[in-house]
Amino acid sequence: MKRELDSLVMQMHASGIRYEDAVREFKRQYLREILIAHRGNQCKAAEELGIHRNTLSRAMTELDLSLAEVRAGLKRPPRSERPVFSAIRPGFRQG
Repeated sequence: MKRELDSLVMQMHASGIRYEDAVREFKRQYLREILIAHRGNQCKAAEELGIHRNTLSRAMTELDLSLAEVRAGLKRPPRSERPVFSAIRPGFRQG
């Protein structure tokens, strides 16, 4: 993981990304991943982060991160896009 982070930092530096922008994007992505892991539950996400829920909510507002954005990635795909599984389960006896 350290090598990946080092590589990312070097790429960002070479691209001329400002420190403030890099920190903001890191925070935004980090909070988004934690929220996705907790299916948008701010209380559980805040607990994992070791911060108060209001602090998390304030940070989300500052980073323009909405729960609608987080939850949009959690919705099931339409039936037409879901994989089709066999009607008979392996190891299941009929009759």
